[in-house]
Amino acid sequence: MTENWIIITLVALFIFIIIFPGLFLFRIYIHDVKQEEHSVLQNYPVLGKMRYILEKMGPELRQYLFNNDREGKPFNRKEFEFVVKAGKYNTSMMGYGAERNFEKDGLYLVNNMFPKKTEELKIEQLPKIKTRLYEIDQEQLFSRKEHRNNTEISPAYLPNEECVVLGKHTRQPFRLKGIIGQSAMSYGSLGEHAISALSMGLGMAGGSWMNTGEGSISAYHMKGDVDIIMQISPGFFGVRDKDGNFSWEEFSKKANIEQIKGFELKLGQGAKTRGGHVDGSKITEEIAEIRKVEIGKDINSPNRFPGIDTAKELLEFLDELREFSGKPIGIKIVVGNENQVDLLISTMAEIDIVPDFITVDGSEGGTGASYYALAYSVGLPAFSAIPLVDEYLQKYKLRDQTKIIASGKLLTPNKIAMALCLGADLINVARGFMISIGCIMSQVCHTNTCPVGVATTDKKLQKALSIEEKKYRVANYLVTLRQDLFDLAAVAGLDSPTKFRREHIVYHSMFKEYSIREKKIDSY
Repeated sequence: MTENWIIITLVALFIFIIIFPGLFLFRIYIHDVKQEEHSVLQNYPVLGKMRYILEKMGPELRQYLFNNDREGKPFNRKEFEFVVKAGKYNTSMMGYGAERNFEKDGLYLVNNMFPKKTEELKIEQLPKIKTRLYEIDQEQLFSRKEHRNNTEISPAYLPNEECVVLGKHTRQPFRLKGIIGQSAMSYGSLGEHAISALSMGLGMAGGSWMNTGEGSISAYHMKGDVDIIMQISPGFFGVRDKDGNFSWEEFSKKANIEQIKGFELKLGQGAKTRGGHVDGSKITEEIAEIRKVEIGKDINSPNRFPGIDTAKELLEFLDELREFSGKPIGIKIVVGNENQVDLLISTMAEIDIVPDFITVDGSEGGTGASYYALAYSVGLPAFSAIPLVDEYLQKYKLRDQTKIIASGKLLTPNKIAMALCLGADLINVARGFMISIGCIMSQVCHTNTCPVGVATTDKKLQKALSIEEKKYRVANYLVTLRQDLFDLAAVAGLDSPTKFRREHIVYHSMFKEYSIREKKIDSY
């Protein structure tokens, strides 16, 4: 009897290990030999299939196995880890030494021989923020034990005298106790769990703002006690009538929302200088109602605002919105070259209409969906664009009338400090906040299949994103950025990060150190 069971088991194993796989491979062989779409599969059915499997796995293999810690794009492993650790542990500590290639030309912050002491900093550390932080108990190769603590952290606010003010001459100026806020991300591009976690986390941290993106304001943007800048795109989503035209009635409704502190007219975005795009699969009934569009249909906003063909017409429209709402109104641009910047800013001086802020988005900025040619080749990077706008505002003596908000891969404190040195007053961060709520950079934002429930409206996928957990990560990440920024200011001999200037950054090559003014802008 025992021998019979052994024979039966061996036969079963033979069938399972040899026959089934063989039949499966034979079926692949027959199918691929007959198909005409792929040449490699017709000539090498089985090996060709393995090639396509490995190709599909390529991004994950490179991210986790083959790229070193400084090679990955759009963000390398070290940058990704910085955000994750800041969100979980409220720290940016590291050991042994930096992995930066110091033999390569690049930008460096200038340290002062006599830095500021902690007690000399103009920093506000109260009221404390109630949050949750993780603590590692034991970490081994195949296991990790950690626990989460309820605790309090210091907010690292700007004191009242250092606050950055948008629209100081408007009826309702917007005072900011922090330099860093959330860049434009629409509900629809991100799901309701992601938007809610971001809103609540930013609200907990305080002194910040969130930009709605061009998809208009939703109930999820207002989940937390956070100030909001509502973006208006050429598609007029949320402020349009049934025919898609701008509606003063709808704009009035938005302007009367207390949480909305200002509006941003979107001329362009770094990764897509044309109008925005959202796949129809993301357009639910709720999103269609918020945006005033049709359910299930792709959304493509126009390249520019209808009826606005010149800088003068744009600024006049901006002035109408400002007068009507009494709130700060800004513009979001992607810089093409000096002539484009000169035209825009000279027109401001000529007609005496200046936006309350100018968001300068670098071509390296992120997006939920764009086209290859636009994302890879149009517009200047942030570190080239920011000083251009700053210098032309100074040239036309308008610099004190507006603020520059910079964006474009600025998710670490050193890059933020560099942007401030180059002329920015405030910083927008998008993908850093996405990583803080769980983004793993799978780069499928345009497909509605985000595996961690961030860039998707799919209810099942969103279940993995715990709002209660991730809101703390958002707050911790933001506070870590602010504290590190004060630390960098102190090293530079400054009592506040609002005082970073061009002299606090240098371009270093192996042969010579350049001041930023000596170094050509297009070579940053």
